[in-house]
Amino acid sequence: MSETTGPRMLEASGLRSGYHGVTVLKDIDLDVGNEVFTVLGANGAGKTTLLATLARLVPLTSGSIVFRGDNVSAIPAFETAARGMGYVPQERGVFPELTVLENLNVGGMIGERSPEERMREVFDLFPDLEALQGQMAGTLSGGESRMVACGRALMQDPALLLLDEPTAGLSPLYVDMFFEKIQEIHQDKGVSIILAEQNATKALEVADRVMVLSLGESFAVKDAAELTTDQLKEGYRI
Repeated sequence: MSETTGPRMLEASGLRSGYHGVTVLKDIDLDVGNEVFTVLGANGAGKTTLLATLARLVPLTSGSIVFRGDNVSAIPAFETAARGMGYVPQERGVFPELTVLENLNVGGMIGERSPEERMREVFDLFPDLEALQGQMAGTLSGGESRMVACGRALMQDPALLLLDEPTAGLSPLYVDMFFEKIQEIHQDKGVSIILAEQNATKALEVADRVMVLSLGESFAVKDAAELTTDQLKEGYRI
């Protein structure tokens, strides 16, 4: 596990947001440092809305978001990306009409290091993508698409990576692989991660701290090792 003290990568206070006048998130507070911060909760708990709000894809109705010391509450998503926030949505998250290589190059348009250097790192992390680089993204399997979406976000050289249920619907083999890669991205590359997951057992294996969301509210924020089964069941309304 990682050191979670020190400067905060992201701080959010009193977050309220939703869709079409319906409030989904209700006064969420969180802070994330150099760690894997996992958001758990049942379907409909607000995990996807939380990550999309942090990425500035869903507008706030109240509250604030501070990223790397700057208030980003009112700026567009492309600006948070340029400042070092990578986002991998829950759906496949690829441009189906582009090749794998072209998808990755879209991410490479942001960042200061050479795209070639970053591409080499993505291929080292996901060797399958090097073999698939000329294939149209729309023809990929679910697991392959998730690798492309994650690789494209990493091409941006993020300081913080938001991962929205990266293993949803994947085979056990891909699930195990993705959790290994999450640890590798954090530990070897020093990237802070906010991971939204339903697979609590696997997510807790890689998490430093965890927030349990329940019906848009923060039910508990704990060190992962301190979260009890009873707290988890209560948060999931089991």
